[in-house]
Amino acid sequence: MNIASRVLELSETIPDFPKPGIVFRDLTPAFADPETLRAIVDALGADVRGGFDVVAGIEARGFLLASAIAYATQARLLPIRKQGKLPGDVLSEDYALEYGTASLEIKPSILPQGSRVLVVDDVLATGGSCRAAARLVERSGSIVAGIGIVLALDGLGGADALKDYDLSVLLTERVQPAV
Repeated sequence: MNIASRVLELSETIPDFPKPGIVFRDLTPAFADPETLRAIVDALGADVRGGFDVVAGIEARGFLLASAIAYATQARLLPIRKQGKLPGDVLSEDYALEYGTASLEIKPSILPQGSRVLVVDDVLATGGSCRAAARLVERSGSIVAGIGIVLALDGLGGADALKDYDLSVLLTERVQPAV
């Protein structure tokens, strides 16, 4: 199976979501296809130099991928949540979106010091959420073993924002930045 063509075939493009001028790429129909999901999970978990012992998924679609990869590889699972969703002591990191700002959080107590963490998400646009997730992992005393992305939107600067990390992208689609 050609993962790239299958993901593009099954995914949906939704204009003006979540705000006017933004074109949203919804990969959840690709995740709903068992064969495609298995291929994505296998590919994202396969090529991390030095391996990993934790998979971190960025809320919300990254949770789907991280859970499946953690299960398949018997790794720990670290949810990276939006601000205010985790109880107790948390680390927070602010970042910029295409259409505003936000904050991500983790519970450092569930991440053993020195862990090698694979950060995964579905779509890479500007790189803000992935960079914030990587910084949270590092601030917790662990190592970013790699960042795995299903679809990178080329032209929005995401790969440049993550140039300091081992970035694995299953497919890239050229887009024009919103004006």
